[in-house]
Amino acid sequence: MTESVVIDGPAGRLCGDLGVPERPQGVVVFAHGSGSSRHSRRNRGVAKALRRSGFATLLIDLLTADEEQVDIRTRQLRFDIELLAERVGQAVEGIRERADIGSLGMGLFGASTGAAAALVTAAQDRSLRAVVSRGGRPDLAGQALVEVTAPTLLIVGGLDEEVLHLNRQAATRLSAPHHLEVVAGASHLFEESGALDEVARLAASWFQRYLPG
Repeated sequence: MTESVVIDGPAGRLCGDLGVPERPQGVVVFAHGSGSSRHSRRNRGVAKALRRSGFATLLIDLLTADEEQVDIRTRQLRFDIELLAERVGQAVEGIRERADIGSLGMGLFGASTGAAAALVTAAQDRSLRAVVSRGGRPDLAGQALVEVTAPTLLIVGGLDEEVLHLNRQAATRLSAPHHLEVVAGASHLFEESGALDEVARLAASWFQRYLPG
């Protein structure tokens, strides 16, 4: 069961979908990227699996409708990591203001360029307990990588050779506890049979390890 939410703040008005299972043990905020939105079929599938594992999930649009139209033409805003991170941070603060789940441990799940935004946010907010990246571009987080303290899981498809190379490079710069998980036979979008289920399983295990308590 999910509800539509609006989070207002300095970065503008963010629209999202919040799902809260019975007795949640943590909250996961999703950071989309590369022209995606809260309606991403892949991220919604992972979010559903995380709720079954006992985590509340927030999927938000990091770009406004007008910005999305600009990004479709220019493909520039999806690489504006500073802007995306500011909005991820605003979403985190919005959740913290909620009486029902605001005190729970919180983590971030980033995909594509959203993974870089999640890592920048985690570098700025050290109360965040874990980060998971799916087919992400952690390299775009730049200097923030060395400032991240949240345990970070990098999930990459074995067939996604260029992104795998970038993740391996980024992992060498992470000072936080981290692990690179390669899903054999999976491409960048994890469209192969069972690939996305494996992503969800790995993410749930990581968050179960670090969010509760």
